[in-house]
Amino acid sequence: MVTKKEFTEKILTEYPRMEKTDKFKFACHPGVSCFNQCCNDVNIFLTPYDIIRVKNRLGITSGEFLEKYTLLPIEENLKHPIIMLRMDEETKNCPFVGKEGCTVYEDRPWSCRMFPVGVASPKEVENNDDKEFFFLLKEDVCKGFDGGNEWTVEEWMKNQGVDEYVELGDMFKDVSLHEYFTGTKGVEPVKLEMFYMACYDLDKFRTFVFGSTFLKRFKVDAERIEKIKKDDTELLKFGFDFIRFSLFGEKTLQLCDEYSQQTR
Repeated sequence: MVTKKEFTEKILTEYPRMEKTDKFKFACHPGVSCFNQCCNDVNIFLTPYDIIRVKNRLGITSGEFLEKYTLLPIEENLKHPIIMLRMDEETKNCPFVGKEGCTVYEDRPWSCRMFPVGVASPKEVENNDDKEFFFLLKEDVCKGFDGGNEWTVEEWMKNQGVDEYVELGDMFKDVSLHEYFTGTKGVEPVKLEMFYMACYDLDKFRTFVFGSTFLKRFKVDAERIEKIKKDDTELLKFGFDFIRFSLFGEKTLQLCDEYSQQTR
């Protein structure tokens, strides 16, 4: 299996770079001869917001979703946990693809929405300061490029409902590509577990926040407490703040006076 780093390096060196205003032609629908084939034996990396959308669509907890539908790839250069969608062991198909197409289409992951457009983050490769750019994934099996409407990258993203994924995706990149991870050789297992819980296993994180002494140790205003109690998106944003505080040492959260004095 090609690692995420190897794939990123290939994109940086081999794929033509695109801007939001660049154009391409593409159409995917049941009438295309390759329909559903792109959902077979493919690496789909999931963002925290992807997990929120799909697990809520299925009506299960984040823990149940992670256990049943995901994998944790083991790569030598990984600095923190990365989540991949688990393909069916026999068919190698995405578990959510049916004869009529995607069964979770309205809540499909970000990378599925973007296809055939990809986004490269050069910062994922060490010592690379290039800006993020777009590119086209032209697989041999895909016949969608043979016709269809003409789109700019920006028009495609809007049509596919990507905009609502951007804010949380950018926040996750800021955390996952933080110099704390890129500039260190290893992170303590307990801190990796904390990262995994706050980013991916949100139902467990909510239990941690409300079922422990957390709210006695941190000053969190009543309005935000109500939001994170009910809203997974708000809880994820809170989780990012928690990671920044507990791992990076940033002042994104405030300790109560009693606990603040103990840490001095």
